[in-house]
Amino acid sequence: MKITAIELFTVPPRWLFAKISTDEGIVGWGEPIVESHAATVEAAVRDAEDYLIGRDPNHIEDIWQTLYRARFYRGGPVMMSAIAGINQALWDIKGKIHGVPVYDLLGGPVRDKIRIYSWIGGDRPSDVAAAAREKQELGFTAIKMNGTEELHYIDSFDKIEAVVERVATVREATGSSFGIAVDFHGRVHKPMAKVLARELDPFHLMFIEEPVLPENNEALREIASVTSTPIATGERMYSRWDFKQLLQDGYVDIIQPDVSHAGGISEVIKIAAMAEAYDVAIAPHCPLGPIALAACIQVDSVSRNAFIQEQSLGIHYNKGNDLLDYLTEPTVFSYKDGHIDLPKAPGLGIEINEEYVREAARTGHRWRNPVWRLDDGAIAEW
Repeated sequence: MKITAIELFTVPPRWLFAKISTDEGIVGWGEPIVESHAATVEAAVRDAEDYLIGRDPNHIEDIWQTLYRARFYRGGPVMMSAIAGINQALWDIKGKIHGVPVYDLLGGPVRDKIRIYSWIGGDRPSDVAAAAREKQELGFTAIKMNGTEELHYIDSFDKIEAVVERVATVREATGSSFGIAVDFHGRVHKPMAKVLARELDPFHLMFIEEPVLPENNEALREIASVTSTPIATGERMYSRWDFKQLLQDGYVDIIQPDVSHAGGISEVIKIAAMAEAYDVAIAPHCPLGPIALAACIQVDSVSRNAFIQEQSLGIHYNKGNDLLDYLTEPTVFSYKDGHIDLPKAPGLGIEINEEYVREAARTGHRWRNPVWRLDDGAIAEW
């Protein structure tokens, strides 16, 4: 069997899909995307074609190593996301060749289902209590919300109080057994992150996410010293080498590699195994499309330390198109009692509606993340 073609589809709301075809008619789908850089990642996938056309798609690990090591400059969000989407598609092909889900090729599942959470609030959260109650009534057992808007390195305490008030209303609305995660989104610098982490401690959060930017991970030591809340990070880290020092330092409790950013299924499984050795949980990052979510679930299926999965249904970014629109059988992502059952179909376990994808790609997108500024005019972290 040989790889014969790679097609790419930029589809709304902000995704990029890749289809890899073979000379035996079996195809695989992947989702190589960096949000707001779809065209850049598309070009990186195109660059990889020289290493792929004519190769046996069964040689997944050797192809991964070739795409990573045969080029002198490596790593980073664009290169690793291109590899990720290709890797997902190759696993999809291999599962279809053998007629089994990808997780069966990875040693078999360690669970029957995986817990999921839902987003509330958007980039500028307001009426989050009602949104949290709505998700709880739909059966979710956990949500995630953005904590802050713009914050300067040192800012006024009223902004901290506003976050605390929002979180308090969610806790009051949902009860003590409900999981609440608060995403700092890298918007908070170390001085205010310490204050905010301490003030949120009484609400017994499921975790706080990205309390500082990953390039400032050394600050996690100070933040961990002022809170008992689990600390999560990792969506902007792209390989096992990026996670190595973070795990060795010992101040993180949950890592969040993104299966569409961090080298795909092959790499994230290795990252998960590294984390397990440090008694660290994984909760894969995935505010993306259906192929990315399907790939995440394959990783969750075989990773003992996976405890919850992000998913994008109804997320504030999904304007016009949502998670289920590109599937011929959307019930594969049916949520029940805050969990999702493992898919049983071969490969990634989903069937892409190719006709719909091709039509949507005619519209495409040019999604860009917001540009925020502080009250003095300086650029703010979003």
